[in-house]
Amino acid sequence: MTGSGDLEEAWRRHWTGLVAGLVRRYRDFGVAEDAAADAFAAAARTWPVDGVPDSPGAWLYTAARHRADDQLRHRGVARRKAPLLLVDDAGPASDDRLRLIFTCCHPALSLQARVGLTLRYVLGVPTCEVARLLLVSESTMAARLTRARSKLKAAGIRYRIPDPEELPRRLASVTAVVYLAFTRGYAPRSGGEVVEVDAAAEAVELGRLLHMLMPQETSVTALLALMLLQHARRDARQDEHGDLVLLPDQDRARWYHGEIAEAVWLLRGLSKRGVTDERYFLEACIAAQHGVAETAAQTNWRRIGDYYRRLEAVTGSAVVRLNRAVAVAEVAGPLEGLRLLETLDEPLGRFHMLAAVRADFLARLGRDEQAVRQYRLAIELADTAAQRRFLADRLEQVANR
Repeated sequence: MTGSGDLEEAWRRHWTGLVAGLVRRYRDFGVAEDAAADAFAAAARTWPVDGVPDSPGAWLYTAARHRADDQLRHRGVARRKAPLLLVDDAGPASDDRLRLIFTCCHPALSLQARVGLTLRYVLGVPTCEVARLLLVSESTMAARLTRARSKLKAAGIRYRIPDPEELPRRLASVTAVVYLAFTRGYAPRSGGEVVEVDAAAEAVELGRLLHMLMPQETSVTALLALMLLQHARRDARQDEHGDLVLLPDQDRARWYHGEIAEAVWLLRGLSKRGVTDERYFLEACIAAQHGVAETAAQTNWRRIGDYYRRLEAVTGSAVVRLNRAVAVAEVAGPLEGLRLLETLDEPLGRFHMLAAVRADFLARLGRDEQAVRQYRLAIELADTAAQRRFLADRLEQVANR
């Protein structure tokens, strides 16, 4: 006998490799998806009666292959005329998962299509759940996946691992997709939850898979560390009413300190390898400074400010400068923070956080009337009800003191 735990474990360990191997064999994402799903359905019927086979992965692949062969026999002539994915047979089958990831994240596809394909085929997230995570209807998501699969064939995109000279650019596309999927879990949404833990957790799993397959790639390791550090605070990000809880006010006992320790260990390994000013590495180092501080008062803002300075030099991002201003204000005072905001009105004029940060600096300087005007602007620009409630509370505190 067996329970659902065995199937869940088999899904976690074998889904990606199963789909990747089937795509390579049948050169068709749809055939691979259907056959893999049928194989797990057969396992759900058979394993509770016969027990878990000695080699679940091999059992699932054999069952899926039989299902795919039956499916293709029924399609007959239509199948023979259908275009197929181009597959490079060079390289061991053990590379199939990387082939799958790089194909799903091919830059010829739109970013939304890349995220959708990756969640569906690499992680096995059901289409209805992918649709929910990306805020579209299930039918829209299904159509997007179909179009993306068709484009892979029509554009002659090969099912392969990029050549060494292509790898840096293609890997950047992969990490961008993974991080977008992660940040989607913490992105604000109108009238919805502040935190979507499941979406972020799926991306962390993808990061772990990439790190396992490509441990030598420093950007992959740094990205995993960054996601672990941010995800470790998931239970403390909102209160029982669903309102935002800022990092200094979070209950650090609710953080997942094992994940923080794992991320710090990864970052130390990168430092020993000479990594210094890569984007994900610097972002992870900033998150680590928050993660290892036992209290908000013990946060090393001077070091965080230096990481932001280096990150701004790497990215040229106005949002990074905004965050750097917060760190500088903690070390040198709010007036120095205000000075760093002076050039941000054009790029971030419609971003509520610029007005909110400016309001906070002004309030700390005792310039309450200006602070109130900035808080009102921030409320007007905020995207979600939770953000507006938080800012309204701050506005009331300043206006009534």
